[in-house]
Amino acid sequence: MSAVPAGASDGAPHAGWAPDRLLPGFEARQLPAWVPPEASLASRLAAAGRDDPVLTLVRPVDGPDAPRGVVVHLHGYNDYFFQTHLVTALADEGWAFLAVDARRCGRSWRPDEVPHYQADLREQADDLGQAVRAARALHPGVPVVVHGHSTGGLVAALWSHAHREHGGADALVLDSPFFSVTNSWIQPLADTALPTIARRTPLRAMSTAPSRYAARLLDRWDFDTTLKTPDGVPARAAWLAAVRSGQLRVGRGLAVPVPVLLAHSARSGLDALDNPGLDSQDTVLDVVPMVRIGLGVGPAVTEVSIEGGVHDLALSTDGPREVYLRTVLDFLKTRVGG
Repeated sequence: MSAVPAGASDGAPHAGWAPDRLLPGFEARQLPAWVPPEASLASRLAAAGRDDPVLTLVRPVDGPDAPRGVVVHLHGYNDYFFQTHLVTALADEGWAFLAVDARRCGRSWRPDEVPHYQADLREQADDLGQAVRAARALHPGVPVVVHGHSTGGLVAALWSHAHREHGGADALVLDSPFFSVTNSWIQPLADTALPTIARRTPLRAMSTAPSRYAARLLDRWDFDTTLKTPDGVPARAAWLAAVRSGQLRVGRGLAVPVPVLLAHSARSGLDALDNPGLDSQDTVLDVVPMVRIGLGVGPAVTEVSIEGGVHDLALSTDGPREVYLRTVLDFLKTRVGG
């Protein structure tokens, strides 16, 4: 999962920032994203012939004057950064924050692009790498922790393994990482057939379904429904093939050497409006294989089950959300320091 550095930290790290168009009190900086040569054809198909994707860094205008560390956040599928309360909780404990909306996601998505599409997980891995380098340039000399949710957690784990000897983060927080398609919103498909389908018809929709989970979140949270849509985002063949390849690699075991927090809901359930546990279960992924696979990410994995948590633990109802945030802060204090 190594990639050609795109040089986000080159030059003046504080240059190029402008007020964020989505969140008051935040600013954003857009950067060119690297395209792996072997994925360029599929990438151009995903962008109506374009091969110039961008990524977007987002940070709060105000933060700790002398932070004890910085947390870099990578979102999941059908998602983008908007969880400002996560920033507040971290800032109250002295931690700076930087989010990355990966290529074709959130602020980085352009109308002629296929949203959330990547034919190679090294694409988002390089976006994450740019964000980590930017974080180190903005806050030199302090620990950098990657916080990855769902697909972002899968990418973060693979990226951390690839950079285990140089350039990785000082700790990893995985919020319901996408380590398996078992009982997920994606329909199962034989892994032997998927690469061929992905090669021949990379943009073929393998699974389409509305997200009851996202729709229910609107009862509690304010977000842009064009960037996190209750209608769901189709799982394209090449994207799914890339995800399955990454999941199988994680399943064989990784060697992430830094402390890892593996946090998840206490149980999973159906993503259906008649599910009484829609507000208290992970209705996107199955937590059983998530935990089994996640414990093999490295030698220092701390697993925590959040009773009543939803798929994005930071978006759970008040009680479970506070438990999750306190869990993250305790992990940072005891395992990372700063």
